Amino acid sequence: MGGRLQDKVAIVTGSGSVGPGWGNGKAMSVLFAREGAQVVGADIDGAAAAATQQVISDEGGHSIAVVADVTLAADVERLVATTLDTYGRIDILVNNVGIAIVGGPAELDEATWDRLMSVNVKSAYLTCHHVLPVMIRQHAGAIVNNASVAVRGWAGVNYGFYAASKGAMVAMTRTMAIRHAPDGIRANCVLPGLMNTPLVHAALTRVYGDEGDIANLIRTRDAQCPMGHMGDAWDTAYAALFLASDEAKYITATELLVDGGLSARFA
Repeated sequence: MGGRLQDKVAIVTGSGSVGPGWGNGKAMSVLFAREGAQVVGADIDGAAAAATQQVISDEGGHSIAVVADVTLAADVERLVATTLDTYGRIDILVNNVGIAIVGGPAELDEATWDRLMSVNVKSAYLTCHHVLPVMIRQHAGAIVNNASVAVRGWAGVNYGFYAASKGAMVAMTRTMAIRHAPDGIRANCVLPGLMNTPLVHAALTRVYGDEGDIANLIRTRDAQCPMGHMGDAWDTAYAALFLASDEAKYITATELLVDGGLSARFA
């Protein structure tokens, strides 16, 4: 236990992992607990949320798991109420729910656009809508939104719709940060690059096509990175930890790149 978030209460959405290994939300939740936070892990998959909670419990940390679809206002309201009933306050909100779909306006239909914007943007709006009044009353709080390096340019894949949704998240975060700076609330984004997580493994064949086994597809993605390999969930988690902690007390309305230099190629 490190203590960088000692006695803070943190909501992390998408706290489960879609498969074996460490997804961003699972790594964030466990790392925050290791640093002394009381973690409320929310996920649409109850078993995945419970698995993350079990890791925290086994390590002597404190957390609860809440099954919630954060695209639904009633679920988000219940998530916030459960957090307050259990811990009495909310110091940190991490919006980590998201889906990546390949394609843009020429390839994808209206239903896909609506689904992507609902999961990636509406979810963050709903959590902020219900958490901000709590943080305003406290005159303190930190919001960390997990966006993407895709907002900076073409990353080798046609992520037109996905980039638009993450761009909306960045814009919302910046304006929210300025609006609520007088309330003692900070809001920032993490921009992960190409990452090696269970969610990415599940999507590799959709992105690159069926070119062979998963190891070969990972090598293809590794080769796109200036450092020769993808990052992992812990890289994202440590960036989120910094932005959520008091070490970043004078940082707001900004984006922290976690991309191994990938976006430097976009200029």
